[in-house]
Order: sequence, then structure tokens, then C-alpha cells
Amino acid sequence: MSIKDYFKSSVWESFTASQGLTSDFLATALVAMLLAVILGILINRIYVHYFGGVVYSNSFAVTLVGMTVLTAMLTLAISNNIVISLGMVGALSIVRYRTAIKDPMDLLYLFWSISIGITLGAGMYALAAMTMVVMLFVIHVFYRKRKKGAIYILVVHYETSGTGDEILRELRKIRHQLKSKTIRGSQTELTMELYCNTDNMVFLEHIEALDYVKDATLIQYNGEYHG
Repeated sequence: MSIKDYFKSSVWESFTASQGLTSDFLATALVAMLLAVILGILINRIYVHYFGGVVYSNSFAVTLVGMTVLTAMLTLAISNNIVISLGMVGALSIVRYRTAIKDPMDLLYLFWSISIGITLGAGMYALAAMTMVVMLFVIHVFYRKRKKGAIYILVVHYETSGTGDEILRELRKIRHQLKSKTIRGSQTELTMELYCNTDNMVFLEHIEALDYVKDATLIQYNGEYHG
């Protein structure tokens, strides 16, 4: 080894020692970060495929990948240096996140990404893989159950009281519940909650074709349902 190579090696060793970095730690960090990217992208794809909200947010989907990688990095830093871990706890305790989570499922995906990041940073790769499989199975089962039917809000404006009975007869084969009925002079507004298959919308055309029906609007409802 030449003198030049010796000094280069000494500088590199001094730098890595001062940073608390070793070859084993660098290899572990590289594997953890690579797996964090892969599993983060997988969570992102699962979120996009099973998304059932009203408005899709691409920025939130990208956040899932970044959250997995950053959480893995923080876990690696905390596990390697006690000083950083104490400082990290103090720094995170004063952080306030102002973004509102409108859909509880979004909160599930967010916590899923954080959990995977922590698990990978701790070196528990088998546990992370098992968690991915179990969560995918749970989401797939409930997604299939939900796709068998959907909740809709039916709003109908009509005249004369007899038309309301005809509307109810059209809905006799569909699970429904009266939400509101407003009468303004000769005009009535009827609001019904329906639970039906997405490929069975013929009843809407039948209702709209009834005499004295001015209009009929069907809106998908993505909130909580208590039957």
C-alpha cells in the first residue's frame, strides 16, 4: 500500500468512525432502504388498485412510498446512535401535522407504511413480508365484500302523492331506507338510501319514466352505513 492510499484509507476510516458507520451497518442500511422502496411501491399499488373513495389523491399515494423509506431511515439512525435517538424523539415531539385524513382507510395505509418502515429499519425482514401478505389478504377480502354492492342516495322530485307509492313499488326488490321527504306546495322531494349492485340500475330509468316525476338523481355514498 502506498502512502497516498494509506492516507486515503485513514481519512475514510476516521470519517466513518466519527459518523458511527461500519461496513456491516452500511450493508444493512442499503438492504433496508432498498426493501423499503420496493414494499413502499407495493403499498402504493395496492392503495391505487383498491381505492374506493370519492376523490383520488396521487400525492397521498406517493406519500406512502416516501413514508416507508423515511421511517426505515429514522429507525436505522436511532438504532445506530443513542445521541441521534434522543434528539429525534425531542424533535418529533414538537412536530404537528395539519393535514386532515378524510377517509379512515387512508389512515390505515399511512400507518401500514410507517409500520413496514420501522420493521425494515429494525432488520425484521421476514416480519415485514408476513405483514404485507396478511394486510393484502385482509384488504382483498373486505374489498370483494364491498364490491358485491354499493350504497347510493336516490333523490326524486315529483308531483302528486300517488307517485310516491309508485316509486316505492319500483324499489320493492332493492334494499332501501327512507331518509327524508320534503313537500313544497305541489312538489315533493324524496330522498332514499339504497343498497344495490352497481350493474343493476334499470330501476332508475323506470322511476324517471313515471308520470309526474320531474327528475331522479342517484349519487354513490361512501360514508359509514348502519343497516
